Amino acid sequence: MEQRPTRRIKTISEFHRLRGLSQPAHPLISVVDYAKIQRPVDISETNWVFNFYQISIKRGMNAKLRYGQQEYDFDDGVAFFASPNQVFRIEPDPHPTTKRSGWILLVHPDFLWNTSLAKTIKQYAFFEYSVNEALWLSKKEEATINSIIQNIQEEHLSNIDKFSKQIIVSQIESLLSYSERFYNRQFITREKSNHQILERLEKVLTSYFDSDDLVLKGLPSVEYIAGALNISTKYLSGLLKVLTGQSTQQHIHDKLIEKAKEKLSTTNLSVSEIAYELGFEHSQSFSKLFKAKAKLSPLEFRASFN
Repeated sequence: MEQRPTRRIKTISEFHRLRGLSQPAHPLISVVDYAKIQRPVDISETNWVFNFYQISIKRGMNAKLRYGQQEYDFDDGVAFFASPNQVFRIEPDPHPTTKRSGWILLVHPDFLWNTSLAKTIKQYAFFEYSVNEALWLSKKEEATINSIIQNIQEEHLSNIDKFSKQIIVSQIESLLSYSERFYNRQFITREKSNHQILERLEKVLTSYFDSDDLVLKGLPSVEYIAGALNISTKYLSGLLKVLTGQSTQQHIHDKLIEKAKEKLSTTNLSVSEIAYELGFEHSQSFSKLFKAKAKLSPLEFRASFN
């Protein structure tokens, strides 16, 4: 399979030139009209990496965006978030049928320097979701986001003064806070999809705990579980917290305790042997975790069945 070259876009000005746009009014922040963007002829032959944040709502994209194992069609009401250094690929439809519309907010990390958002922006987990999960917006939610973007657009195009940067940063913080609220709503309202993830999580855990992987590799990591489900670790964690009140790690431990109780109640294996079969190098670690979860030691639990 032919290896695609990767092209890095370092500045917002370079993005504007590449997409056939006039120079940005500010070198570190820009709101782009998606309908005016021109695509390079080699766009599908290249992997792209940007050195700045992207937040967008795109309609009529007539293309697929590929991130890792995922692909997305941007038809209506889908918000997209990407942080610097994420690799993606665009595959245009050779026969476009709809007109493009929407916007892209580009923010270079240097714009956030010496502001509160410089640190807190990394805490917004959905910047990882761009690899795995888009945000589907209702019309009301989209209108809320669009009004904030309009404020940012007007402010950064007006005469820049000592207040401009903080006003814009505050607007970006509002945009991110609303997006976090809408993602939390999505965990609940996309019930069928979410329940399918829970079902798949149970299958992945059961398969792992029933295989030799437990002895050979130890307990599955959060990264392994998320990878098997083809979603990001933070999205999985957020989803489980909303739907079950537990973290991914707690779900792994619950499956472990379930398996341990099964072995303690149906076999004559020693606690050390059970600990080994469950991937523990030291039985003391297993016993400590078991007691924390089951409120009984492994031997006390076994005795309760006699």
